[in-house]
Amino acid sequence: MISLNKKIALTAILSTLATILYMFIKFPLPMLFPSFLDFQVSNLPAIIGGFLLGPVYGSLIVIIRFLIKLPFSSTQYVGELADLIIGLAVVISSSIIYIKNKTRKGALIALTTSTVIWVITSVLLNRYVLVPFYIELFFKGDVNAFVNICKIIPGINEQNYMQKYLVYAVLPFNLLLSISVNLITFLVYKRLSNFIKTYFNDEQVIELSSKLE
Repeated sequence: MISLNKKIALTAILSTLATILYMFIKFPLPMLFPSFLDFQVSNLPAIIGGFLLGPVYGSLIVIIRFLIKLPFSSTQYVGELADLIIGLAVVISSSIIYIKNKTRKGALIALTTSTVIWVITSVLLNRYVLVPFYIELFFKGDVNAFVNICKIIPGINEQNYMQKYLVYAVLPFNLLLSISVNLITFLVYKRLSNFIKTYFNDEQVIELSSKLE
C-alpha cells in the first residue's frame, strides 16, 4: 500500500501542477470558438491522481485548485464553481471505473466515460448557470451584446443564441478539450510507470504500472 505521507506528497505535487495549468497555461481558439473560451488542461493532474490514489485524492486535487484560484476570480466565482463541478464529475467517475479494472482496457473505458460526463455536465452548466449569469454580470442583461462576441457561430441571433451557443461552441469545445485531456492522460500515465516505481517503491503501484505496459 502507498503510505499516507506519500499520498499527501503526491497530492500536493499534482495540486500544484493543476493550479499552474489552470491559472497560467491556457489559450483561446479564436478561429474555431468564441475567444473567451480558454483551452486549458488542468484536469489532467487530477485524473492522474484519481487513477493513482483513488477518487478521494483526485477530488482533493480539484478542490485545492479551486480554492487557490478563488481569490483571483474575474467571474464572481461562478466560472471557478463550474470548473469545480466538471472536475469532480470527471475525476470521480473515471477513477471509480478504473479502480475496478486497473488495465489498459479499464483506463480506456474510464476515460471514455469521463468524456461523456464532461460534455453533458458542461452543456447543462452553460445552459442553466453560466450563460444567464454572464449575460447579467458582464452585459447587464443585454443578450445582443453576448451575441456580438459570438459572431463566429453561424446564424446566431437574439432568438436562437442559447441553442446555437450550446451546439456550435460549448459541445464541440468541451468534446475537443475532454478528448485531448483524456488522451494525454492515457499516454502520460503509462509513461509515468517507471517514475512511479522509483518514487514510491510500492509493490501495489509496481503491479498497477506493469498492467499498463
